[in-house]
Amino acid sequence: MPTREQLAQRAAVDLDATFPDVLAAHGAAVYTTALRVSRQPSDAEDLAAETFVRAYRAMREYPPERLRGLRLRPWLVTITLNLWRNQLRTAARAPVTVGLEAGHEPRATDGDPERAVLEHQGTGWVGACLAALPDLQRQAVVLHHVVGLPYTEVAEVMGCPVGTAKSHASRGLTSLRRRLRPARPQEGTP
Repeated sequence: MPTREQLAQRAAVDLDATFPDVLAAHGAAVYTTALRVSRQPSDAEDLAAETFVRAYRAMREYPPERLRGLRLRPWLVTITLNLWRNQLRTAARAPVTVGLEAGHEPRATDGDPERAVLEHQGTGWVGACLAALPDLQRQAVVLHHVVGLPYTEVAEVMGCPVGTAKSHASRGLTSLRRRLRPARPQEGTP
């Protein structure tokens, strides 16, 4: 697999031949980011696909010298977050309609209480705790600790100084630890 710098260099020479490698190298980071902000696998797939469509279209218009200097991973993650924000704005403007069948049926667990608990806990529970964080904290935690971006790239994606990105991630982790820490029994209770 070529390095990130080599991908940018190759894209400047032959974008069509290089783009599948760009997708392979950065697809997981884009999808993970999309999943953590959208919270739905199907929405994340759509968001990731749209990210790469937009990226390809933009890269076709860039001159070779701009492509050579492009930091692909933070640029792609920025596109993902911008698309997500645009979707939120669009959804906020759309009227809400609720059909008569809007009630949700409880999930069947085949009468197995252990299975029900396991489905409720685990990654779903951690994901719910992560989703409950304020947006900036969630973005910083996801970008650094889930996607694996260094703080310089997190700051670039979020459009803030590196120290601010670190602060958002630290506050987010502190909040997650508080939420994920098992409840301690009160003193004097069995």
